[in-house]
Amino acid sequence: MIKRFILLFVCFTLVFAVFPPQDIAVAASGTVTIAESTVNIRNGPGLSYQLVKQVKRGEKFTIIKEKNDWIQIQLSATKTGWVANWVVTKSSNGTTTSSSSNSKKGSAVANTNQLRVRSGPGTSFRIIGYLNKGQAVSVLDENENWLKISASFGEGWVAREYIDLKSNSTNSEEDNNKAIDKGIVTDALNIREEPSTKGNIIGKLAKGTTVSIYSKKNNWLEIKYSGQSAWVSSDFVQIGTQSQPTEPTGVIGIVTASSLSVRDGSSLNSKIIGSVSKGQEFTILEEVNNWVKIEFKPGNIGWAAGWYFNKDKAKSNQIAKDSKVTILHSGTNIRKDPTVQSPVLQRVNEGESFQIVSVENDWYEIKLSNGKNGYIAGWIVTTNGTGPGINKQGAESYLKYKTIVIDPGHGGIDNGATGSRGTLEKELTLRTAQLLSDKLKAAGANVFLTRSNDSYLPLPSRVRLASIHQADAFLSIHYDSNLDRSVRGMTGYYYHSYQKKLAEYVYNSTNSQTRLKSRGVRSGDFHVVRENHRHAVLMELGYLSNSTEEATLTSGQFQENAATGIYNGLAKYFKEL
Repeated sequence: MIKRFILLFVCFTLVFAVFPPQDIAVAASGTVTIAESTVNIRNGPGLSYQLVKQVKRGEKFTIIKEKNDWIQIQLSATKTGWVANWVVTKSSNGTTTSSSSNSKKGSAVANTNQLRVRSGPGTSFRIIGYLNKGQAVSVLDENENWLKISASFGEGWVAREYIDLKSNSTNSEEDNNKAIDKGIVTDALNIREEPSTKGNIIGKLAKGTTVSIYSKKNNWLEIKYSGQSAWVSSDFVQIGTQSQPTEPTGVIGIVTASSLSVRDGSSLNSKIIGSVSKGQEFTILEEVNNWVKIEFKPGNIGWAAGWYFNKDKAKSNQIAKDSKVTILHSGTNIRKDPTVQSPVLQRVNEGESFQIVSVENDWYEIKLSNGKNGYIAGWIVTTNGTGPGINKQGAESYLKYKTIVIDPGHGGIDNGATGSRGTLEKELTLRTAQLLSDKLKAAGANVFLTRSNDSYLPLPSRVRLASIHQADAFLSIHYDSNLDRSVRGMTGYYYHSYQKKLAEYVYNSTNSQTRLKSRGVRSGDFHVVRENHRHAVLMELGYLSNSTEEATLTSGQFQENAATGIYNGLAKYFKEL
């Protein structure tokens, strides 16, 4: 009897070895190819699970199922394992995909003329083409502020507000959600639930914010806020965005075309009133949709196509007399020459202003109180209305091939801070991280997020990712809270001395871009920087416990500025290494 039982057991074992259970095989959907030189396969969907095997670049495996950022794969007839989705490329029916897949998400049309198409999602990326009103494009990818599109000249990114997405739906709800106009906020503005000063205030808009207008009622404008209908006073919104200059006055442009027409308006349909020739130099009085206004003859002013002007070589010696910079941080260094290696002439404090003498690369030459001239880095000051801005283009070259791990704080069962209006820190950190990730990927960086959805990852696992990927920089993104609801501002943290330089660059750039109250860069005893052997910084990007600041932090404009600030700070850091 015992012999027969053993024989039956052996037979069943052989059957299961040859024919694995159906729930493993049936769920298969495509394959993955290992993208890194050596990758760990684990027995569960997380870095804390036991290692079962190591695989090499190029090996392919069948997908069983996916869970959050992990993929279960078939290793052999009887063995399975889990691999992180950021170290593989995924294929389905022979088509390779990844987290930045270029599969079409729909179509769209430009709603304005001469719309700039950029190499990445941000105004610091170079212009690679233009779209005219009504021109159709395919949408490849998107975030809350930018769309990645495919046009006749290739792929690029455009500002979301200047693109109308097409939908297969034809119901009346689509018509009700279509903007009828655009406007620019002229002063800090309350957002209300109803078109009345008695309506509850649900948010604020900063000066300069562009808004889409969906309807008008008396002196109120309907806008969208957090996906819902909301109202703002029309007294503080300038209708239309076409007349807003996008470049500072006083910049010199050099004509690059052999012969260039000058027109009486900023479009190709405008009447030709003159012409200019290659090599001529003109002061650019205004720029609208890449058309520049110039005085092409004494007393004669007209418009010419801005893409035929070279402003990269523009002279900086013709600076308006009232152009000034204002210091953002106390203890800022004024140097003898335009480089961080140059001797320090003196240190200045927040709020001090100095006249601009000239601009050299990323530095301002300024006039000091003792009559001498010195240089200050352009990314740690602001300029007045007529001051020339520092050109940040070219950041991509310093970020290309860099490996950057972004850690959106909290997630899953850990909500983090909860704002006075109910904002969850875990949602806001992920929102900022995704915007930043898009910018860095467009610049050619290798980007890894510790989480890409609402999932929980232990702190040691977050740090381990920085080590696994040999990160050049690790950024942990957070938002702060305090029992004292009047506390506000931004803080940067590091733990080890070798992390301080990265923290200072990222913090200074982000604080300058967002203009929150500066709480400075400090040493902080946080696990993700303390236990991190890579260059790391933890950014607290403002206080959710302060209701006014919460409204700012959750706005699309702030999110874009925060991501841009961190992006520029990283570029400056790698530039100076």
